[in-house]
Amino acid sequence: MISTRDEKSQSSIQQQVHGYALPTIAAGVIIAILYWARVVFITTIIAVIIALILEPFVGILVRWRIPRSVATLLVGLFAAAVMYFGGHAAVNQISGLASDAPAFKDNLAAFIGRVTDRVQEMEDSSTRLLSPAKKPEPAPPPTTAPRPAARNGNNRKSGPATPAVPEPAVPAPIQEVRIHEEKNPIGEIYGRISSVYEFVLMASFVPFLVYFMLSWRDHIYHSFLRFFDGPDRVAVSRSLEGVAEMARAFVVGNFMIGVMLATVSWAAFAIIHVPYPFLAGILSGFLSLVPYAGMVLALLPPVLSIIAGGDTGTAILIVLILVLTLHLTAMNVLYPKIVGARVHLNPLVVTFSLMFFGFLWDAAGLLLAIPITAGIKAVCDNVAGLRSFGRFLGD
Repeated sequence: MISTRDEKSQSSIQQQVHGYALPTIAAGVIIAILYWARVVFITTIIAVIIALILEPFVGILVRWRIPRSVATLLVGLFAAAVMYFGGHAAVNQISGLASDAPAFKDNLAAFIGRVTDRVQEMEDSSTRLLSPAKKPEPAPPPTTAPRPAARNGNNRKSGPATPAVPEPAVPAPIQEVRIHEEKNPIGEIYGRISSVYEFVLMASFVPFLVYFMLSWRDHIYHSFLRFFDGPDRVAVSRSLEGVAEMARAFVVGNFMIGVMLATVSWAAFAIIHVPYPFLAGILSGFLSLVPYAGMVLALLPPVLSIIAGGDTGTAILIVLILVLTLHLTAMNVLYPKIVGARVHLNPLVVTFSLMFFGFLWDAAGLLLAIPITAGIKAVCDNVAGLRSFGRFLGD
């Protein structure tokens, strides 16, 4: 017979199994939904990030007694104008770079050749220093090939003629048979058009989502609080305020630092005559914010621009010192003051989030991984039952 203690232990094990099984199944369902509807989630998150960036400017106009809908429209038009002129300048730079593509290819090949030659010289000199001198080996004696038998009858030696040995037949080379798959040009064109159409369709929703998120913010906020009663409503209100504050500090702070770095880099590159200074400065400034590899990525645009112009002398050293100084200043001075100590993420969690969202959403996941992880940490920090997870995500 089964004792009462055994029954209790079995029931506790079953409860533990159910307790682990349900969250595992829920996590699998959430991951599947994130992958299946990734276009919707990417579009929504981009709209939320843009809304968080524009919210301080809308708040300034609202404090000037301008209706929120009008303030949102004015700020949106101003942001669209800035993006238009910035994109126009970037397109001009890219078109100039495309026209100089042959010269850039030649200069890049020459630069790689010089670097390769220098590395080879260093290897040769190190080999001569480290390896002992070897005596030259004597040359092998020359071998005389046997004279072929004369075919003329006068020179033929007496004696029985040796029968000619036939040479072995060499098999013909086996020809490789390649099966050429028939390509369907209509299918390829349809696939490209469908992907472009999907991108344009989702991108067209972003302005409308941003406008409604900003203009209807108060209505959505108060309507959401009506789902809760009593003390729960107060806790939810505080949690939402904390989440909004932390998310805005992270998103807006990083955006401001990126704009500062891009502006200073643009001006500095123009002063030292780096080719395509606007494009190189914008890319270098925002790439500098990438975790871990920010400084290396920030060096690529100006260095490639210098190589494209054919100047590889002291300009690369100046750019190296300049980018290193800007990166260290931003990460050690600007980042703590602008972003503050409210949002700090564990480096292991950042790496895992980059890998996870990069696998789910490709390049868009790599760009949105850190803001999503920061938002999750902000939610965990302001919900009482999830604060242990917030401490785990933080540093």
